[in-house]
Amino acid sequence: MRRLWPFGVVAAVELIGVAADSTLLQWLAKPLLAPVLLVHLLRVRRRVDPVAVGLVFATGGDIALLVSGDTAFLVGMGCFLGTQVAFLTAFLRHRRPPVVAVAAYLACWVAANLVLWNALGPLRLPVLGYSLALSLMAAAAAGVSRRVALGGGLFLISDLLIGMEAAGLRVPGHGLAVMTTYIAALLLITTGWLAATAERARPGSPARAPGPVPGNAR
Repeated sequence: MRRLWPFGVVAAVELIGVAADSTLLQWLAKPLLAPVLLVHLLRVRRRVDPVAVGLVFATGGDIALLVSGDTAFLVGMGCFLGTQVAFLTAFLRHRRPPVVAVAAYLACWVAANLVLWNALGPLRLPVLGYSLALSLMAAAAAGVSRRVALGGGLFLISDLLIGMEAAGLRVPGHGLAVMTTYIAALLLITTGWLAATAERARPGSPARAPGPVPGNAR
């Protein structure tokens, strides 16, 4: 974790920028959040994997969402769709998620879209598709480790807050809540993924974590 001090610095600058409503600080810090974690991931794993690809997409999404307007919002959503698909691919290759996690997150997906549907207007269908990928990613994260599962859940909360804002709903400290949960999500997913893949790579560990027995609950 000592190698991650640059991420702590960048995250602190970003949160200060959000709290102070400083566009300059946010432009300086937010585009660096995912790249700093990407460098750490590549330094440890020494190869590109789907989580690394997901962090690249997240960088594009972060930059797009710094620009106002529906077009930039849709571009950002498209980039983060790439993030969710990449993370989902990595997590499913590692281990199948518990069926209860899949059911719970799909139920949350249905409920959230029902609540926000009328207020989202032309963003309804893009949000519907993106939030499905996000929910599946969070469910798949539950099959990797507790740390990655927590990161997946926080990612969903962060994007749910963004969806609420797109629907005209805000909570107190909305911007800080969005960025705090997002920053924590990226950190937990990256470090948790490194820990989980290192565990699997240890001598004597199975090449693939055991999956469910066919016919039984996952």
